[in-house]
Amino acid sequence: MEFGPQQIGKWIIVMGITIALVGALVMIVGRAGLFKLPGDLEFGGRNWRIYFPIASCIIISVVLTAILWLINYFRR
Repeated sequence: MEFGPQQIGKWIIVMGITIALVGALVMIVGRAGLFKLPGDLEFGGRNWRIYFPIASCIIISVVLTAILWLINYFRR
């Protein structure tokens, strides 16, 4: 398989579309309240803020694990 400028351009376009879709998904999920769970820690002052989305990361991990497990199960 030859990997030239055409292939690199196609991969850059695909990655850009993927990043845009993930960004839109994060915006939609953020409005639904996923990143405001009780286990998400937020510290800050007047001019700074640190945010640790611990509970949100656990939920995202469980959902992605279930999806990937189902995909692997039905591929067999």
